[in-house]
Amino acid sequence: MFGDATKWDEDAYRESILKDREIQTRTVFRTVWAPSPNPSRPDTIVVASSDGSLASYSIPDCISKLALCFSNGKPQQFLGAQPDGFLQGHDGPAYDVKFYSNNDDALLLSCGDDGRIRGWRWRELTESEVPIHLQGSHVKPVLDLVNPQHKGPWGALSPIPENNAIAVDPQGGSIFSAAGDSCAYCWDVESGKIKMVFKGHSGYLHCIVARKSTNQILTGSEDGTARIWDCKSGKCVKVIDPVKDKRSKGFISCLSCIALDASENWLACGSGRKLSVWSLPASECVSNIYSSASIQDVIFEDNQILAVGAEPLLSRFDINGEILSRIKCASPSAFSISLHPSGVAAVGGYGGLVDVISQFGSHLCTFCCQGV
Repeated sequence: MFGDATKWDEDAYRESILKDREIQTRTVFRTVWAPSPNPSRPDTIVVASSDGSLASYSIPDCISKLALCFSNGKPQQFLGAQPDGFLQGHDGPAYDVKFYSNNDDALLLSCGDDGRIRGWRWRELTESEVPIHLQGSHVKPVLDLVNPQHKGPWGALSPIPENNAIAVDPQGGSIFSAAGDSCAYCWDVESGKIKMVFKGHSGYLHCIVARKSTNQILTGSEDGTARIWDCKSGKCVKVIDPVKDKRSKGFISCLSCIALDASENWLACGSGRKLSVWSLPASECVSNIYSSASIQDVIFEDNQILAVGAEPLLSRFDINGEILSRIKCASPSAFSISLHPSGVAAVGGYGGLVDVISQFGSHLCTFCCQGV
């Protein structure tokens, strides 16, 4: 009645418990939409997670499976989705993922806690015939960059600093990284070597964006400032301090996220519960937006701003800080928002959850990222 206890496998039981716990606490740190021949149709999204994996999911498949559950009389709040492609990209969490170029030779780039930036040919991933349960290291990276270590007293080497975010400039053949040693790095894609080091922040870097129209990059740091850097000289040309008023009162608040609009004239900075909008030509703050929770990612859509953070909401503001909408999301804490050219948004966060939201604000689907 109770089974044969002599066949009890304690190790297998422990492994199953740890696996369930890992799935429940998995965090999606970044999502990115894959290149598509049809820019009006969001086909595939790639997810970078806390277990170091990169996984691709078919959005049409997720939507159709969700619809099938409803037609069978089994409504679900969200579904467990198996990936179409899977890579074990990093030892430790994968913090960011980007595409380098949008053509047939596009590279899928990622960075993580192990201090590496890795790149794979997207075509090789999509055309692979390896069964999903055998994927992980089936495609070898064509790019594998490692942050430099620094010498300390008596020649001791520091740990390899993590990479928290990356930005790309395909025209310049460059990848920019925001690292844990308070520096930003410019890497040459062709040679795999560092072209420039940007030094000046007093805290590690959380975020980085490329301002291609002026050959500049912008970084956001734990020290609470954003800096604009000239890519030719490597020098800082401007310091933006959204939390100057708080610092004067003894408060310290890091700059967790930054975003540029399409014209590259407007900058949004997320610091704690405050989102500030800056006119870069005028070098002034035009509006401050206050949230009920810490802001963890921000993005522009035309002249509007979309933000997510440590609450289950996707908030939309105008440039003056007026709230336009707030959409409920599945994850209790969201770390990433990505926008498809069609206007469809993806919000990823704690619990391995991803919400896919239409340009009209309705939920197309919500899925939980499953391992292989």
